[in-house]
Amino acid sequence: MRILQKITFIILLFSIGIAANPMMGTIKGKVINIATKQPVPFATIVLVGTQKGATSNEDGTFQIDGLTPNVYQVKVSAIGYATITVADVVVNNTKPTEIQFELQETSLQLKDVTITSDYFYTPPTDLNSTTTFSYEELRRAPGGFEDVVRALSILPGVAQASAGRNDLIVRGGAPSENLYILDGIKIPNINHFGAQGATGGPLSFVNLDFVKESVFSTGGFSSLYGDKLSSVLKIDLRDGRSDKIGGKATISASQFGLNLEGPVGESSNFIFSARRSYLDFIFKAAGFGFVPEYYDVLAKYDINLDTKRKISYLFIGAFDNVKFFNDTQDQRYDNSRILGSDQIQYGTGITYSNLLDKGYYKVVLSRNFVDYDSQQSDSLLNPIFKNVSREAENKLRFEFFHQFSKITELTAGLQGEYITTSFDIKLPKFKTSFGEILPVDSVKTSKNYYKYGAFVNVTHRFTAGLLLNAGFRLDEFSGISNGLRLSPRFSVEYKFNPETGISFSTGVYHQSPSYVWLVADARNADLRPIRVDQYVLGIEHRVSEDALLKLEGFYKDYKDYPTSLARPYVVLSNTGAGYEGSDNNFESFGFEPLVSAGGGIAKGIEFSAQKKLSAIPLYGLLSLTYSEIENTAFDGVPRQGKFNQKWLFNVSGGYRFDESWEASFKFRYSTGAPYTPFNPDGTQSLANYNSAKLPDAHALDVRVDKKWFFDSVTLITYIDIQNIYNKKNVFAYRWDRREKKEDGGGTIGILPSIGVSLEF
Repeated sequence: MRILQKITFIILLFSIGIAANPMMGTIKGKVINIATKQPVPFATIVLVGTQKGATSNEDGTFQIDGLTPNVYQVKVSAIGYATITVADVVVNNTKPTEIQFELQETSLQLKDVTITSDYFYTPPTDLNSTTTFSYEELRRAPGGFEDVVRALSILPGVAQASAGRNDLIVRGGAPSENLYILDGIKIPNINHFGAQGATGGPLSFVNLDFVKESVFSTGGFSSLYGDKLSSVLKIDLRDGRSDKIGGKATISASQFGLNLEGPVGESSNFIFSARRSYLDFIFKAAGFGFVPEYYDVLAKYDINLDTKRKISYLFIGAFDNVKFFNDTQDQRYDNSRILGSDQIQYGTGITYSNLLDKGYYKVVLSRNFVDYDSQQSDSLLNPIFKNVSREAENKLRFEFFHQFSKITELTAGLQGEYITTSFDIKLPKFKTSFGEILPVDSVKTSKNYYKYGAFVNVTHRFTAGLLLNAGFRLDEFSGISNGLRLSPRFSVEYKFNPETGISFSTGVYHQSPSYVWLVADARNADLRPIRVDQYVLGIEHRVSEDALLKLEGFYKDYKDYPTSLARPYVVLSNTGAGYEGSDNNFESFGFEPLVSAGGGIAKGIEFSAQKKLSAIPLYGLLSLTYSEIENTAFDGVPRQGKFNQKWLFNVSGGYRFDESWEASFKFRYSTGAPYTPFNPDGTQSLANYNSAKLPDAHALDVRVDKKWFFDSVTLITYIDIQNIYNKKNVFAYRWDRREKKEDGGGTIGILPSIGVSLEF
C-alpha cells in the first residue's frame, strides 16, 4: 500500500505542478451504409452539446477540426437512414480520431417509418442477446486489467469460473463453447495459458488499444457462425493512423508494452504492438516456487487497392511459460498441484474484400496454431503427466452479401478447414479421487482432419415494425463417423413503437468434439457432434436515447455430449474451466473411452438496465440473472451442472467529471457453484457428486482515471483496486495432503494496480 500511496502522490503532483497546454484535436472518417458498405454522401455529423459538425462528401468522408481533447457523443443523420448517436468518441491532441459511422437504411415503401436517434444497435442477423461495447467502454471497466474478455463478465447470463481467469460460462455452457472472431478471423482461444480444448485463460492477448469495438452474442446467433454452442465474440480492430507514425508506451500492473502505428505510403497503414509480463520478476522476488511469464505480439497491415477493394493482413501470437523452482520441500509440494505449461499459439490470415453495387464479397485465408507442452510431477518430482500436443487449423472462407432491396438482404458463404494434429501423452496409471484408474498410459499419434461448411441467411422486413431473419448451416467434420449436421436458425422481431419491441430466436447449434477427446480410444471416433436446441424470448424498452431496459428468457436443451464409459458420472460439459490437472482428475482432457450419451438443460431469465455516456456524463449497467443447469452423464442420473451459479448480480457505473478525470466502480455477486466434498481420507464419493455448494462470492472494484494533454503527447494514468474490501472468495476446494483437510482456493484478496501510458 505504501507504493500505491507514493505513486498516487506523484500523480497528484503532476496534476498540480505541470501546466498542460493541449493542442486541438480532430475527428475524421467516413459514413457508410451498414449493409452494402457503400459511402453515404451528404450525411450530417454533429457533436452533441456543441456547435461543431460537418457534412460528408460524395465519397462519404468528413473532417471536424479545432476540438478540445475530450470524450464526445456524435449524432449522424442522413435522408433515408436511421439516425444514430455514437457515444465515447475520444479526441486527444496526439493524433486524429478516425472513425467509420455505419447507418441503417430505411425503406420509403413502408408506412409510418419513424427515424430516431439511438445509442444502441443490434445487427439484424442477431436480434437477441447481443451487446456492443466500444473501445472506451472496454478500457475503463474496473477490475478488467483493460482486458476485452474480462470486461464482458458484467453482462447478464455470463459467469466466471474463477476471479483469476477468463473462463466464461455463458448461459450454463462450458468454457469450450465460446467462439472468438478477431477481425474476421476465427481464433480458437485469445487468452494466455489456455486450457486445451477450451477457450479460457488468465488474461487476453488481444491489445485493447487497437480494438475498435466488440460485439458479444450470448445466444440465438445466426447461421453465419458455426461449430460453437453458447456465444460469439466478434472483435473488430481499427486501422492504423493515416497522418504520421505514432505510438504508445505502457506499463501496468502485470506487463509493459509498446505500440506503433502509422501510414505506409498513400494507401496503406499498419498497427503493431509487443508486450511482456513482469510477473516473473515479482514472483521470483516473493519466493514463489513457480514463475509465469508471457509475451504477445499483434500486427496488422491494411492496403487500400482502390475505393472498393482492400487487403488486410493480421498476425497475433502469444508465448507462455511456467518455470518451476524446487529448492525447498514447500516449493515442491506447491508445484505438485500445478499443471505447468510451455505454450505457443498464433493466428494469422489475409482478408480480401471487394465492394459491389448492392453488396460485397470477401475471402479469408487463415491459419491457427497451438503448441501445448504441459507437465505435472508429484512432491518427490516423480512425473504424473506429460502432454506434448500440436494443433493447426488452415482455413479458407468465402462470404457474399447482396441487398435485393431495402427490405430484403442475403448473406451466404462457404468455408473449409484442413487440420493437422499430433499428440505425445504420458499418464502412468493415475488413480482418481473417486478410486478409478484411468485407462490411458501413453498415446503417441498424429491425425489429420477436414471440416466443411456452407451457410445461408435471409433478412426481410415485412413492415416498419416486423423483421424476420432465417437461415441454416450445413457442416461436416471428418474426424468422427457421424460428422454431418444441419443447423436451421430463425429469429423475428416486432416493434410496437420506436421505443418498445419483442423478439424471439430459435435454432439448432452443433459443435465438433475437441481434437484431444478423439485420441485416447478408437471408440471415440464414433462420437457425434454436440447439439443444443436454443430458444430465446426477449422484450426491450428504450427509456431514452441513452438508456435501455431488457428482459430475456432462455432455454437450452443439450444432446450428444461426450460422457465417459470408464467414469459413467463424468460428462465433458462440466469441464474446461481452469488449467486442470491431477486436482481435477484430468477430466477436461477426455483421456478415456467416450460415448455421445450426455445431455442437459440450461434455463434462466435475465434482466439488464444500461445507461450510455451522453450529455449527462453518467454511465452504468445493471444485470440480474437467475438460471438452473442440469447435466446427465452415461449413468442416466440427472445432477447439478458444475457451473450452476443460480443467481448472478452485477452493477457497474462511472462518472466523467471533465476531459481529464473519471471514476468508476463494479460490484459482482454470485451464488456458489456445486462441488463434490471430500471424505476424511481425501477421497470423494459418487453419492456426493456435486452435492455441496461453494460459498457465495462478491467483490467491489473501483477505478480512477486521469489524463494530461501536452503539446505533442498525452499522459494517461489510472488506479484500479480490485476487491477493495478484501473478501476471501472461494472458487474451488482441493485436498491438502499435508494438513489432511479441504483447502479453499480463493482470490488473492485486495489487489491494487496502477497503469501509466504515454501516447505520442
